[in-house]
Amino acid sequence: MDPATTARGPAATFLLEHASRVRNLLPARADLTAVRRDPRRDLVAGLTVAVVALPLALAFGVASGLGAQAGLATAVVAGIVAAVFGGSNLQVSGPTGAMTVVLIPIVHTYGASGVLMVGAMAGLVLIAMALARLGRYVRLLPISLVEGFTAGIAVVIALQQVPAALGVADPAGEKVWARAADAVRQSLAHLHPAAPLTALGVAAVMLLGARWRPGVPFSLVGVALAALLATVLPLGLTTLGALPSGLPTPSLAFLHPSAAGALLTSALAIAALAALESLLCATVADGMTVGERHDPDRELFGQGLANLVVPVFGGVPATAAIARTAVNVRAGARSRLAAVTHAVVLLVVVLLAAPLVSSIPLAALAGVLFATCVRMVEVSSLRALLRSTRTDAVIVTLTFGVTVAVDLVTAVGVGIAAAVVLALRAVARSARLDQVPVDGGDHSDEERALLDEHVVAYRLEGPLFFAAAHRVLLELADIADVRVVILRMSRVSALDATGAHVLGDTITTLERRGTTVLISGITPDHDAVLATLGVGAQLRADGLVFADTPSAITAARQLVEAQLHPARA
Repeated sequence: MDPATTARGPAATFLLEHASRVRNLLPARADLTAVRRDPRRDLVAGLTVAVVALPLALAFGVASGLGAQAGLATAVVAGIVAAVFGGSNLQVSGPTGAMTVVLIPIVHTYGASGVLMVGAMAGLVLIAMALARLGRYVRLLPISLVEGFTAGIAVVIALQQVPAALGVADPAGEKVWARAADAVRQSLAHLHPAAPLTALGVAAVMLLGARWRPGVPFSLVGVALAALLATVLPLGLTTLGALPSGLPTPSLAFLHPSAAGALLTSALAIAALAALESLLCATVADGMTVGERHDPDRELFGQGLANLVVPVFGGVPATAAIARTAVNVRAGARSRLAAVTHAVVLLVVVLLAAPLVSSIPLAALAGVLFATCVRMVEVSSLRALLRSTRTDAVIVTLTFGVTVAVDLVTAVGVGIAAAVVLALRAVARSARLDQVPVDGGDHSDEERALLDEHVVAYRLEGPLFFAAAHRVLLELADIADVRVVILRMSRVSALDATGAHVLGDTITTLERRGTTVLISGITPDHDAVLATLGVGAQLRADGLVFADTPSAITAARQLVEAQLHPARA
């Protein structure tokens, strides 16, 4: 051990290591260098992203249940904080559709203060994940799970917008599909075509316009046209209403420690969702550029700080947004300055154009989200996953169904659990127990016959752990009329306590039947597990554990010879 480390003591060493870890998560000189590359292109890209982000921020704020001003506050505050402290030069953060799915039940149960509280808690969880260096592991989730979530979220967001698109103010029902069904029932009883025509018109402008001129922000065009028509014509559409001119006054009034326990599950789900969406978004951004590589732990840290600060200004939980990040990259962004510019432009809109924004019909924002949902689902990708393997098909279908039928919090747990179980099942199936010929070596014909008649060799291959041990070793217990069994373990890739325990039980069962067990090829790592659990201790004492198979075969021949011909031995 380093003498300096010994002199400092364990407590000082622990603090220094964590201080170094925190320093690695903070902005560095390289960030400033990137900002100086081409500030003009960054400013133009930021302005372009702001035009696209404005209607989305308004729509997601309304969809979350906290109102349009919450969406704008989130886009401004999270856009700046996550850009400065995050791990990607090109990410753009703000409110997203995935978050609204989680927040709706929280709003109904705990109100706006519950949403703010759970957002701050999720921020702390994300910071803890960053300090624990978990960023690299979040990206290990299977793509089938992500696609299932995404498709389910898209359907839920679309169902959430049905009441606004039909002009129904307060539909009945707790589940999103029940509220959508009640909204349809009410609208059929009292039909007002202006709202659904507005929603469908905005969605059509966005989808058709994107195919015609992908670089034009048709979401803003559609919303502006709807607001203009609602102002000129007496359509009777419900609008956003008066918005505050500026960000809300910072406040910590939402903090209620007594509610932390009840909101913990939701906070963990939001943190997991934010981590997953942000890191996937950063990976997409890296793939769209040359030479850009994000820092996953720093990205979690930046998203954690953003979600910790956003509730102070009345915003909803935020994450990186793939749509806005893609626009940012395509517009030529080179550094974090573009994302900061986008947030500043939105702040100017809040300060100067609040009266204009207040005239936007809710049905128009529903149309924006309808089009967004259509873009979220990659039909070709889903079809390919459903056809690829049975495991992928099960994960996609299960996560999609639970997301739509129950809620996203449950779907997160169920989806991850299903992925883990199916992965373990696949790994466990790779473990094998094969009977192999006993190598005769230089033995005489008589000795080979002796071995073939009384000695059986088995080769254990693959992982011998809790999910595979019983299945693999079960047939060993059924061996009969054999004097010696050789277990060749050089190809065992992993061994845990359960595998070692089952192996010990199998050896004991064979010995009780009068069968001698020899073991060969144990690696040092596996030997440590066996020794710690006391498995094979008597075998070692009797000299029945061998470094290689030929040594074990020689010993087996001697044992059989001694049992059959005691006088010779």
